[in-house]
Amino acid sequence: MAKKPYYITTAIAYTSGKPHIGNTYEAILADAIARFKRKEGYDVFFQTGTDEHGQKIQEKAQAAGVTPQAFVDGVANEIKGIWDLVDTSYDKFMRTTDSYHEKQVAKMFKKFYDQGDIYKGYYEGMYCTPCESFWTESQLVDGKCPDCGRDVKPAKEEAYFFKMGKYADRLIEHINTHPEFIQPVSRKNEMMNNFLLKGLQDLCVSRTSFTWGIPVDFDNRHVVYVWMDALSNYITGIGYDADGNHGENYKKYWPADLHLIGKDILRFHTIYWPIFLMALGEPLPKQVFGHPWLLQGDGKMSKSKGNVIYADDLARLFGVDAVRYFVLHEMPFDNDGQITWELVTERFNTDLANVLGNLVSRTIAMIDKYFGGTVVRSEKANEEDPDAEFKATVTGISAKVRAKADELRIADAISEVFTLFRRANKYIDETMPWVLAKDESKKSRLNDVLYNLAEAIQIGASLLDSFMPETSKKIFSAYGGESRSLEACEEFGLRDSVTVTAIPPLFARLDFKVLAPEIEKIRAEQAAAYAAEQAKLNPEAAKQPEAKTEAVEEAKVPEIAFEDFEKVQLRVGEIIACEPVPKSSKLLKETVKFGEEIRTVVSGIAKHYKPEEMVGKKVVFVTNLAPRKVCGVVSEGMILAAEDEDGTLSLIVPDKAELKSGANLG
Repeated sequence: MAKKPYYITTAIAYTSGKPHIGNTYEAILADAIARFKRKEGYDVFFQTGTDEHGQKIQEKAQAAGVTPQAFVDGVANEIKGIWDLVDTSYDKFMRTTDSYHEKQVAKMFKKFYDQGDIYKGYYEGMYCTPCESFWTESQLVDGKCPDCGRDVKPAKEEAYFFKMGKYADRLIEHINTHPEFIQPVSRKNEMMNNFLLKGLQDLCVSRTSFTWGIPVDFDNRHVVYVWMDALSNYITGIGYDADGNHGENYKKYWPADLHLIGKDILRFHTIYWPIFLMALGEPLPKQVFGHPWLLQGDGKMSKSKGNVIYADDLARLFGVDAVRYFVLHEMPFDNDGQITWELVTERFNTDLANVLGNLVSRTIAMIDKYFGGTVVRSEKANEEDPDAEFKATVTGISAKVRAKADELRIADAISEVFTLFRRANKYIDETMPWVLAKDESKKSRLNDVLYNLAEAIQIGASLLDSFMPETSKKIFSAYGGESRSLEACEEFGLRDSVTVTAIPPLFARLDFKVLAPEIEKIRAEQAAAYAAEQAKLNPEAAKQPEAKTEAVEEAKVPEIAFEDFEKVQLRVGEIIACEPVPKSSKLLKETVKFGEEIRTVVSGIAKHYKPEEMVGKKVVFVTNLAPRKVCGVVSEGMILAAEDEDGTLSLIVPDKAELKSGANLG
């Protein structure tokens, strides 16, 4: 029986620069879904790639002194290298400079024009170069781009426009009759209420102010605007032909089962892309999932903020599978996730080293020590507690993982696998093999316990291999097995015997204090690279002296009543991350935990404390100050410190270390 096809795509990465871990998360998530679908028996086609045209790329290539093609070749290779580094099992790496793609996009544009979907006009509005987007004055937020918050500039140019309203009612009907089309549901409501139901404006689909794009073959002053170009990759990459002579992959895999994208580009994928497909007469993708963002500190990662974390740096310090585990496990289904160097280290130690690594290594050690490396399945195994409950838990995990994965709740799916590993550790505590080993009459029972553990680890590794493939391979090599099907994971005791081989620890605990100097080096290198890039893009600005940051001076205030002092809220906060504020020699940005609440606080203490010194400290903060933007960072509190006449500064800290974060001072 032929396997059922399953086509999954990521958004194609824009080749303006190196992708950070938030971008890389999408590729890892798509890979986990693709691997799991293969495990379920699907014939999977997984496509990813790069978006390579546009004004921003033309400007960056000019600043770098190379052709746009040479520029995108270099960045595309870097992106592909990172996707390979994090072990993504894509079937096609698509590039929008591929000749077949460019040819088909030009043909699609002509087809739209011939059937009256496109007309020529003029666009006048505010343009954001990084986002490649036009905006009206009313759409701006504080005069800035509503998507990225950057500056916009007036622009007027001749352009072709697509008649969006022609297909709007048909799209609304499709969304209403296909509730699974846009996920999560909150994203569907956003698209309907904020865009479709308000009425669609015609969409600019060509540009004349730059040349790096696919030419409009019947009007060579124009190039196809980036979104029509980029979105079409999902069909051209698998052999779509605008004349109807489609390739076999297109016939087999379209419509796509899943477009996996970031929530910030949902509008393009759930409104513009479906309308383009309707105009082509092609079926719509079955589902578009807008995943949340992976945030660092107070917002999206940005080189200008100096808060970018890259996958290759993480992999060098923690290993590839640890990076995969963190981003898959820590990202909620429909809320933004957080990443810091400190959080990755903590999760590495608690989950990977303690729960999984320790379980695998000590089980191997016990089998080797007590039975020379081999345990056998008993024909009369104990089926009473804790064995019966333990086996039921282990064999019941597979169905739970499948249910979560099929809902795209990958964080929950991987949590279920670690529920198995935690239960196995508890089973060791319950059965106490080291005690059984002291009594020769208990040797049979000891064999059964260790066999049960080996079997549980084998099942757990089989369920883990979609998410952490290299780790699973290492476990299989240590336990002499191979990955089992999801159905086989529902059965216990499939092997007559298990022979183990000692391997190096899967995850050795890390000390953040040891990692901190390397992390600071990475940050410094990134800051220098960003400064050099900006100098090339804007040479005149680079000649200007660095803007001075105003120091926050202590104000002299009159005597206050006790009632006024009572208005001040003082709480103990634990600093879980700290980094310099870019372009300031005085400011530090602290990520502070107050009980369950996380806040960002900016403090003028960089001359007195290094960022790595601050991490782990419990300090007193004022927490009911109105938020204030300092050097572009919103500060949500004030750290308390004392300074003497010699300029020596000391933080105000509680004298009892056990005092919990979030404690109120009164």
